[in-house]
Amino acid sequence: MRSGFVSIIGRPNVGKSTLLNAIIDTKVAITSNKAQTTRNIIQGIYNEVDTQIVFVDTPGIHKPVNKLGKILNKQSYSLTKDVDAILLVVDAKEGLGKGDKYIINSLEKNSIPVILVLNKIDRMTTAELMKRISEYKDLFAFADIVPVSALKKDNIERLIKVVKEYLTDDVKYFDDDVYTSSSVKFMISEIVREKLLDITSEEIPHSFTCFCTSYDDKETIVHINVDIIVDRESIKKIIIGKKGDRLKEVGTKSRIEIEHLIGKQVYLDLFVKTVKNWKDKEKYLSELGFTDFE
Repeated sequence: MRSGFVSIIGRPNVGKSTLLNAIIDTKVAITSNKAQTTRNIIQGIYNEVDTQIVFVDTPGIHKPVNKLGKILNKQSYSLTKDVDAILLVVDAKEGLGKGDKYIINSLEKNSIPVILVLNKIDRMTTAELMKRISEYKDLFAFADIVPVSALKKDNIERLIKVVKEYLTDDVKYFDDDVYTSSSVKFMISEIVREKLLDITSEEIPHSFTCFCTSYDDKETIVHINVDIIVDRESIKKIIIGKKGDRLKEVGTKSRIEIEHLIGKQVYLDLFVKTVKNWKDKEKYLSELGFTDFE
C-alpha cells in the first residue's frame, strides 16, 4: 500500500480545479472561466487497489487586495508544507508570467518535490509546447514536467504514474468509496456559487459568496437553505434579476445538480443578503469557513 498527500498550486484560472476533477474522475471542485473560483482548501481522494492519493486543491495565489485575499494566499502557501509532492499548475498556452515566477521563487527553499504541470496543451502545437518546456525547466529544478489537458483528460494517467513515485506513506486515510473530504453542505454552497459564476458578469464573482445555512433531511425530500452574501445592494439586484428571474434560474440549475449529488428530491431556498465589506470582516470570514492561517 502506497499513499500520500499532494498539493495543487498555481495562479488563478490555470485549471487547478479542472485538473483535480479529471484526476478523481468526478466533480469535487467547481470550475469557472473566471479567476479565483476556488476559495477553500478542497481534498479529492484518488483510489486504486494498492494506492491512495489525497490531492489538495488550493485557491489561486495572487496579489491580495483585502483580508479574504490574504487568507486565501496563506491557505495556498500552508499546503506547500508537510506534503509528499507539489503540483505547480501553469497555463502552458498563456506562457510564463510574473505570477508563475513569483510562485516559483517562493518554492526555492522548499525541499518537497515540485512537479510542473503544463496545462491546456490541447490549445498548442508540439513546437509551442517544446518551447514552453524549455522556458520553465531553466527556472527551477523540477522533479518532473508533465504536459496535460485537464479539460480533455489528456495525459492524466501519466501524471498519476509520476505522482506515485513520490508517495511516502503506507496508510489508507479514507475508505475506498470516499472521493472528497468536503461536507455535503459545503458542496451545496459551491454548486450554488458555480451557477452564479456561470451567469453573472466579470465583476460579480469577487463580490459574493455562498453559505448553506440549513440542511433538513426528511423521509422523501431534503429542505435546504443557502445564503448568498453580497457586499453591495447593486450586486444584490443583479443577482436577483428582473422579477427574480436570474435567482430562479440559479435555483433551478443548482437544485438539479444537488439532487444528483445526494440522490434525493430537494426543496431549495436561496436568500440574497447584503453585508458591506464582508471580505474584510473577520467575523463573517470565520463563519463562512475562511480560516486565517498563521
